[in-house]
Amino acid sequence: MTSSRPEATSRGAVVLGASAGAVQALSRILPALPPDYPLPVLVVVHVPPQRRNVLAALFAEKCRLAVREPDDKEPIAPGTILFAPPDYHMLVEADRTVSLSTEGPVQFSRPSIDVLFESAADAYGAGLIGAVLTGANHDGAEGLRAVAEAGGTALVEDPAEAAYPVMPAAALALTPRAESLSLAAITQRLLEASG
Repeated sequence: MTSSRPEATSRGAVVLGASAGAVQALSRILPALPPDYPLPVLVVVHVPPQRRNVLAALFAEKCRLAVREPDDKEPIAPGTILFAPPDYHMLVEADRTVSLSTEGPVQFSRPSIDVLFESAADAYGAGLIGAVLTGANHDGAEGLRAVAEAGGTALVEDPAEAAYPVMPAAALALTPRAESLSLAAITQRLLEASG
């Protein structure tokens, strides 16, 4: 029974983290995913806690995949884009369900990219693809290192191209073996992973 586990793991998931400049960066990636894209995509964008999050609605209009905010304990389904709700950490449990948490901010952020990436690395291992995109703080650096250490694919938006290079540069500094790519190349890697 356990022999099928590595195959299942290799089908994995995608986790994306972004802050300042996120809408523009994600608009280059998410709408390019085809309607039959087989991997779940989990996204953390830093949004002020008091502000209603319009990201899921905005991207639902742009994307060919289902886009929404998840409910607590919801199973993570292939071909779905899930945005972390404002003021909640979004975690992946070992049984590949979503857990929403109001624990304290990490790197001054809730939702935190690190929290999502670290929990997803534990759940998906080598089947996980993580990408840290534009942003003006260091959230995501520790998380991307966890992705790499779990055997997953670690990607970073090329800081020279990013609208706000601090976050991808911090991730690259902590995980030098991460691939520094343009948004177009990151998109291509995600499409290739679905094959």
